[in-house]
Amino acid sequence: MIIDSISNAGKYVSLHPLFEKAFQYITSQDLATLPDGKFEIDGAHLKAIVSNKNGMTAAESTAKFECHNQYIDIQVCINGIETMGWKPRETCISENGDYNPEKDVMLYHDAPDMYFSLTNGQFVIFFPNDVHAPMIGEGPIKKLVIKVKI
Repeated sequence: MIIDSISNAGKYVSLHPLFEKAFQYITSQDLATLPDGKFEIDGAHLKAIVSNKNGMTAAESTAKFECHNQYIDIQVCINGIETMGWKPRETCISENGDYNPEKDVMLYHDAPDMYFSLTNGQFVIFFPNDVHAPMIGEGPIKKLVIKVKI
């Protein structure tokens, strides 16, 4: 997991062949005016999801404590304060169903080891070994999630 500000995005482009294109997309957009929806950036290799929803309780989010096998998430807080839970996948012990390859999601019953918050212009990168519980907060949270094919 990596947490930083968009202004430092250039530090991470060497970590994956698609990160440069992902961060170019993020920094070239007027994030405040992005409409909700799903957008292809580079076919199935790079996708964007924009949402503007009210935050949820920690209990609601951790009920869907998730990680992915096929994609890395770059989650950008556009507006609001978003708290997220995190735990390393290798320490999770209680699976919540089977891996869903269509949605690329594996769920766990485990509780996060820690929580952190993002605000405007900050991002987190979740790799497949990062189990996460996003969208914890009060009031509206606008965010951009870039799905990066491994």
